[in-house]
Amino acid sequence: MAEERRVVTVGGKGSSLSSSSVFEIANGLSRPRIDSSALSKVSSSSNSKTSNNTNAPTQSSAFSVLSNLTPEESKASLVVLLNKLLLSSSSSAAVTQLYDIILNDVSSISFDNTIDGVSPGDFSVAAISGISAILDHRSSALSVIIDAVAALSCEALGADISAFNLNDSGDGSTAKDVVSVAADVKILLNGSKFVNKNSDELAVSSVPVVHGKFREICRLLHSSTRVQLNSAVVSNSGSSGTASAMCTTLFSLAVALKDLGNISYNRAKRTRDDEISAMLQKECPRPDQLKAVFASLVSAHSDEEYVKFSHDVNSLLMMVEKIVSWEALAAFFSLEEKDFISGNTSVCEDSAKAGKKGGKKKKILGKGTTALLQFLKDRLLSMPIQTEAFENLVRHFLSLLDPKDSGFGTLLRKVKDIVESNESRRLPKLPKGTRDFAKEQMAIREKAFSIIVEVFKRHGASALDTPAFEMRETLMGKYGEDSKLIYDLADQGGELCSLRYDLTVPFARYVAMNGLTSFKRYQIAKVYRRDNPSKGRYREFYQCDFDIAGQFEKMMPDFEVIKILTELLDELDIGEYEVKLNHRKLLDGMLAICGVPQEKFRTICSSIDKLDKQSFEQIKKEMVDEKGLSDEISDRIGTFVKWRGPPVELLSKLKQERSFLENNESSLALDELDIMFKALERSRCIDRVVFDLSLARGLDYYTGVIFEAVFKGATQVGSIAAGGRYDNLIGMFGTRQVPAVGISLGIERVFAIMEQVQKDKNQEIRATETQVLVSILGDDSALAAELVGELWNAKVKAEFMIHKKVMKHIDRARDSRIPWMVLVGERELSEGVVKLKDVVAAIDYEVPRGNLVNDLCRRLDM
Repeated sequence: MAEERRVVTVGGKGSSLSSSSVFEIANGLSRPRIDSSALSKVSSSSNSKTSNNTNAPTQSSAFSVLSNLTPEESKASLVVLLNKLLLSSSSSAAVTQLYDIILNDVSSISFDNTIDGVSPGDFSVAAISGISAILDHRSSALSVIIDAVAALSCEALGADISAFNLNDSGDGSTAKDVVSVAADVKILLNGSKFVNKNSDELAVSSVPVVHGKFREICRLLHSSTRVQLNSAVVSNSGSSGTASAMCTTLFSLAVALKDLGNISYNRAKRTRDDEISAMLQKECPRPDQLKAVFASLVSAHSDEEYVKFSHDVNSLLMMVEKIVSWEALAAFFSLEEKDFISGNTSVCEDSAKAGKKGGKKKKILGKGTTALLQFLKDRLLSMPIQTEAFENLVRHFLSLLDPKDSGFGTLLRKVKDIVESNESRRLPKLPKGTRDFAKEQMAIREKAFSIIVEVFKRHGASALDTPAFEMRETLMGKYGEDSKLIYDLADQGGELCSLRYDLTVPFARYVAMNGLTSFKRYQIAKVYRRDNPSKGRYREFYQCDFDIAGQFEKMMPDFEVIKILTELLDELDIGEYEVKLNHRKLLDGMLAICGVPQEKFRTICSSIDKLDKQSFEQIKKEMVDEKGLSDEISDRIGTFVKWRGPPVELLSKLKQERSFLENNESSLALDELDIMFKALERSRCIDRVVFDLSLARGLDYYTGVIFEAVFKGATQVGSIAAGGRYDNLIGMFGTRQVPAVGISLGIERVFAIMEQVQKDKNQEIRATETQVLVSILGDDSALAAELVGELWNAKVKAEFMIHKKVMKHIDRARDSRIPWMVLVGERELSEGVVKLKDVVAAIDYEVPRGNLVNDLCRRLDM
C-alpha cells in the first residue's frame, strides 16, 4: 500500500539523493516528497526572475527523449531531473509539473509535452543520470550475488577451484578486487567435498578476474553517479561533455557485463539435469543475444546517442541478471534431491527424517553454500507453490533473484552475512608495499644471507646495526629528488624523525658521531620508502650494505667493493649479470663540455639516470621542457651517453677525446679509472664490468666511481645492486671529512631471482633443517621428551611426534624431507632397542637404546 512505502525527500538541504532511492521510486517501492524549504526557495527564485526579467526568453524541452525508455527508466530520469531543478532553484511551475507526473503513472506521459526552463541537454543528462542510478543500484547488488552463485556452480560442477588460491603480493602487481573475489568464493566453499573433482574450466578459473573487474567498475560507477545525482542543472553547452563523460564509465560497465554474462551462461548450460537444461536453452538469454545488445550500444555510443546507449547498457544488465538467475537455478537443483524439486513439502520432511536414521549419506557442501542453499529452500517452501507444476517452482525461484522482488534485499543481506561472519573469513589486510614470507621463502632468504655475510666477513668487515628511524634532519638533503620518498613519523616529544631511506646515511652519521677515521662494516637491515608499489618495488625491504671508510691506497677500496659485488652475485648463483660502471667527476666533466650550467648538474644527472627505463627522446623532452636545456645541449649529451663497452677499450677511446683531457674533473676521473681497471683486470673480474656513460645514479652524495649491477636473465627485476664513492657525506655530520665507498645489494630482487631459479629447476625447498624425527608409536609423551632431549643435548636437530599409526610418522618425515627417523613402539621398549629408519633409502636399523645418540651422530657425520 502507498501509505507503507518509504518516503524519500528530494531537494532538501543536507539530504542527498542516492541510487537506491532513485531505483525504489522508479519501481514504486518508495514515494518522493519535496522538501518544503527547497520548494519555497524555488518559488521565491521564480518570482524574482519574473519581476526582474519579464521579457527573458525561456527554454523548453519535450518529453520525447523518454519515448524509447522503459517506465522504470523514464521515472528515474524525471526524479533526477526534479532534484537537479530543485538544486538549481528553477521554475516552480516546472518543478510542480514534474512532481505531479512522478506521483502519477509515468507510462501515461504524452511525449509531446514540454517543461519550461529545461533544455534538451538538461533532459538528456537527467535521463543518463537516472539510468546510471538504476545501473549503480542493480550492479552493486549483482556484484555480491554473482560470487555466491559461482560458488554454487563450482560445487554443482565439481570444479577445480585452484584459481581461487590467490594472495596479495603487496607490490601493486596484484589487483585487489581479484584477490578479494577469490577470498569470498573460498569462504563460501570452505569445507566442501564437492569441488576439485573435475579438470580446470575457463568459466570457473576466470571468475576472480572477471568478477574482480566488475567490482572495480561498480565502485567507479557508484562514485560518478553519486556526484551527478546531486549536482545542479549544467549549462546547455556543458551538457554534452557531461553526458559523454558519464557514458565512458557506462561503456566499461557494458564490457564487464558482457564478459560476466558469457562465463555465467557457460557454467549454467553444463547443468546435469535434463529438465532444467531444456528450460534454460529455451528461456535463458544466450551469448549471441548479449552480443547483439552489445553491438547496439557500441553503435549508439559511436553516434553519440547517449540516452539510447544508456538504455542499451541497462538492457544488457537485465539480460545478465537473468543469466545469473538461471545459473543459480541450475546449480541449486543440481545440488538438491528430486524429492525437493517436486515441490512436495511433506516428502521433503520425510526425506530429512530418513536421513537422520541413517538413510542416504549426508552431502558435505561448503559451510557458506550450505547456509545459502538452506536459506533458498526455506524461502521456496514458504511460498504458495502449486506442487504439480515444476515450471511454477522455477518461476518462484527466479523471482527470488529479481532486484524488484520485496525479498531480494533479504537474500542480499544473507549472502553478505555469510561471507562476513564465516569462521574462515579472510585474514587482515597487509599494508601496500609490504609482504609476509612463508617458511619456504625464508629458507631461501636465510641461505642467501649466510652467503652474503660469509663474503663480507671474508673481506674483514665488522657488523653494525643502526636504528630503523633517524632524526629527519639527518636524512633530508642527501637523496636529491628522491627525498620526497622519505617516510616521516609523527612528532614525539619535540623530535621530528623519519624512517631510514637507506643504510649509507645512518652509517655516515655513526662514523661522524663516534669520531672514527677508518671503518670497514657490513649491515643487513630493512629500509623504507614512500614509493608507489609495483612489480619488484616495495615500501619495506632489506638492503645488504658493505662500506669502507678512511684513507687508503688510491682507488683500492673502490676496486675491492666491485670485487665483492662480483663474488656475491657469483656465489648466490643467480645467473648472468653485468656491472655497469661510471665516474661522477667524468659525468660532471661531460656535462660541462656539453654546456650544461653547473647549478643544473644534479638535476640533469637525475634525468640521465632514467635512460635504462625511458628512451633518450623522452629524457630529452624532460631536459628541455622541464629543466630548461636547449635542444643543442641536449643533443650533445645524447651523443656521449650512448657510449658503453668494455672498460679498457672505452677508457682508451675517452683518453683520445681532447675535450675530456682538458677538463680537470673528467681528466682526474680517467686517471682514477685507469688505476681501478688495471686492478680489476689482475683480479680476473673485469669481464663482468661494462663502462657506461649513461649511468648517473641520482643520489646527491656520490663524488667518484658509481656502479650498478643489472640481472641479464629472464626474470625482469632491473637493478640488483648499486653503490659508489661518497667522500663528503660523513663530513656533513662532523668536523672531519672521511672518504668512503660502498655497495648496497637489493636483496629483495635477488630473492625473486633465486625463487624463480628454484622453480625452473623444479627444486623442492626444504623449510627446516631437521635431521631426525623421534616417532613414539603410542601415547608416551615422557618417553618422547627423554629421547628428543638426548638428541638436542648432542646438538642434533630433532623433532618429535606421538601417534599410534606408523604411516602418520612416515608421511610427516617425507613431507618435511627429514632424512632419519627414530621409531619406538611396544616391541622396541620391551627389547631395549630403537629402530632407526633411513627415510630416503627406506632401510631400517635396530640399535641398542643406550647407543642411540652415538650411532645417530656417526650416521650424520657429527
